[in-house]
Amino acid sequence: QLQLVESGGGLVQPGGSLRLSCEASGDTFMYYTIGWFRQAPGKEREGVSCITQNDGTAYADSVTGRFTISRDNHKNTVYLQINNLKPEDTAVYYCAAQRGYVQFCAIVAGPYDHWGQGTQVTVSS
Repeated sequence: QLQLVESGGGLVQPGGSLRLSCEASGDTFMYYTIGWFRQAPGKEREGVSCITQNDGTAYADSVTGRFTISRDNHKNTVYLQINNLKPEDTAVYYCAAQRGYVQFCAIVAGPYDHWGQGTQVTVSS
């Protein structure tokens, strides 16, 4: 059973940067597509980015150009680099995993069946 643990969240000023990590254990990590999602208070969960087994990526329009997803299969970890943070980026960020080959990843929750507990990102001056 794959387990996911997010880290790297925190309080940052607008314009700042963070790198979130999603570390996996319990199964062969390279077989999984990984997605990042976020949920702000009072709002629905939103897909942010995803990366396939072959390093194909996708981003939500709201984060394109500011967020970069990458993976290191040797470390069983996916990273989400977030630059030029905005107050509207404040949310709990979750990573999720989908096993099996996909040509293109989707940033919708349905295909993902393993979820982490989340890490809080707060953007405030």
